[in-house]
Amino acid sequence: MAERFSQFLIAAPSSGSGKTTLTLGLLRALANRGLRVQPFKCGPDYIDTQHHATAARRPNGMPPSEVSTSEASPGINLDLFMASPEHVRSSYGRYVQGADVAITEGVMGLFDGADRMQGSSAAVAELLDIPVILVVNARAMAYSVAPLLYGFKNFYAGIRLVGAIFNNVGSESHYRFLADACADVGVEPLGYLPSNPRFAIPSRHLGLHLSAETDYEQIIQAIADELPKTVDLDRLLTATQSPRPISAPVDVSVSGQSTRRISVARDEAFLFTYQQNIDRLAQFGTVTFFSPLHDTVLPDTDFLYLPGGYPELYAQQLSRNESMRTSIRDYCLSGGLTYAECGGLMYLSQSIQVQSRLTRSGTAWPMAGVLAMTTSMQAAKLTLGYRTVDWQGNGLEGFSLNGHEFHYSSLTEPAPLSSIASISNAKGMPVETKLYRVQNTFASYVHLYWGDRPDFIEQLFAFVETQYLASQHPDGH
Repeated sequence: MAERFSQFLIAAPSSGSGKTTLTLGLLRALANRGLRVQPFKCGPDYIDTQHHATAARRPNGMPPSEVSTSEASPGINLDLFMASPEHVRSSYGRYVQGADVAITEGVMGLFDGADRMQGSSAAVAELLDIPVILVVNARAMAYSVAPLLYGFKNFYAGIRLVGAIFNNVGSESHYRFLADACADVGVEPLGYLPSNPRFAIPSRHLGLHLSAETDYEQIIQAIADELPKTVDLDRLLTATQSPRPISAPVDVSVSGQSTRRISVARDEAFLFTYQQNIDRLAQFGTVTFFSPLHDTVLPDTDFLYLPGGYPELYAQQLSRNESMRTSIRDYCLSGGLTYAECGGLMYLSQSIQVQSRLTRSGTAWPMAGVLAMTTSMQAAKLTLGYRTVDWQGNGLEGFSLNGHEFHYSSLTEPAPLSSIASISNAKGMPVETKLYRVQNTFASYVHLYWGDRPDFIEQLFAFVETQYLASQHPDGH
């Protein structure tokens, strides 16, 4: 008989209902019990996953940045647009091994997808056979929650809605109305979270804010301290017991090409990564993390990955680290293999213009200067959506990768630059976003997902290494 553990997906009727608040509180409350809790996130959000990792801290209390990979519980994205169902199932099966509890936070409303239900939280729950817990914002609502619960329970037979937890509940008597509604429609009431301004997490850009200005540890612990008083955690774990997925863990050991050195930027300015991307890179070499903010030079490397983040918040510090800017520029302009996305693209531009209290035009902070463009936060405008990147030429023709674009910055090309890919949205319509190439540096606003595409990483290395051999033997011998 398969080993059993507890697993559930926290869903809601809409965004802003309290999914993340409840998820963070449950992760910490259950970790405080000594349970190994593995967090997941439906969709492309790479900020929520970092909050998840903080909440599901190891028993030694160390923050995720100081915990070894074997001890940490990284937040894992489950996205049915960016990856195949087989890969999502494999990722889930791998990361739940050894966990006592797996908690998946949904995205938007339970049934909201790129096209109707496609890629929605409900689609993930159905694919992985995860029981669903509905969190409902009960502010200004009592027994009227009954038809809402009834609809969510009965709308789609492919999911199992096993219980409800209510957010922003005013009192115990308020909760009794909600519990009565649950009983009358056959949904188990599992408790509530009272209204409390201490539980508020500020939003910023994508998902939730990540900044040293906010004490997330204090907020998470406050939620976790309250939950056991008003949520029946034992009943929650019992109601969501399931057979553990049998999927064998994916081999992410360093391959025979372990002599390759892979450098990934990771600090306060560059922190938006998909764990499966890092896992995939580890199959092709030794992954080392470095800081464009705090280190002085780029480590010796064969592949540089500059992910997204908040470079605009640290533009002055990044600019003043001239030795690192020079080191990265020299590496890129000498033919070093690089992929830079979103914040990484901004860092490789000529400058980042940020708002200033002193001048209306803002301050333009010099960056690495690899790309012939400038970037700016002055006229902040949201660009958002799934993307499909179809590579054209450059030895990578025929490769089609999915990803996600989310930014407020804009870029200016003094002279028009060509794109080496055609990029479209989730409905297949072309978008203006480009994929740039300078020597062997590739840069785009798109956060690519290559977790299920080892062939892409392999071809990327092969293309550059073939170029290198050709340069060493121009006569063909």
